[in-house]
Amino acid sequence: MKVHRMPKGVVLVGKAWEIRAKLREYGRTFQYVKDWISEP
Repeated sequence: MKVHRMPKGVVLVGKAWEIRAKLREYGRTFQYVKDWISEP
């Protein structure tokens, strides 16, 4: 599972179940992708 934060988005690489789990995990912390990518 790889997570690449880009200046204008996020790229998730992995199996479908890994990506769904990671999105659930990040969804608890960040409401919007904008918040996620602007995090230092």
